[in-house]
Amino acid sequence: MRDGITEEDVARQALAVISAATSLPRLAVFDLDYTLWPFKCECQKDNPYLYPEAKGILKALKEKEVKLAVASRTLTPDIARLFLTKLGLTNFFVEMEIFPSWTPKTEHFEKIHQKTKIPFSSMIFFDDGVSNIQCVSRMGVTSVLVDDGVNIRALQNGLADFANAKQ
Repeated sequence: MRDGITEEDVARQALAVISAATSLPRLAVFDLDYTLWPFKCECQKDNPYLYPEAKGILKALKEKEVKLAVASRTLTPDIARLFLTKLGLTNFFVEMEIFPSWTPKTEHFEKIHQKTKIPFSSMIFFDDGVSNIQCVSRMGVTSVLVDDGVNIRALQNGLADFANAKQ
């Protein structure tokens, strides 16, 4: 891990943030490109890698029994799934909606909701796309815009927004 911070350090920090939250979502949904990893999967040849804090955050959420899902628009869903497998993440997710689409991710969320039966108001979503955040927010999902991949700050802000929405 970069800067001497290990995945375990990040997971401990994330667990502290999650434990301090007054309300937790039942499902955390993540985009892939520029959210979990810093590239478009169709442009990356081999050796996928994650943003430095991504895996620790996923581990912490899973440990706190928050279910995880993927909502990704990509022209190469097969490559995205291969990268998730190579990174050892496939078993983290209860649902993976990865398919090409020219519209924001409302269709992804409809499918996730149909399969998990989790209400939109019990979900949190991390994505780097403003239009995705806006459209999914209108569905009632707490949505967090990430600038440089998912990180502890985004997790903390997102959980605070989720708790505020529950009040």
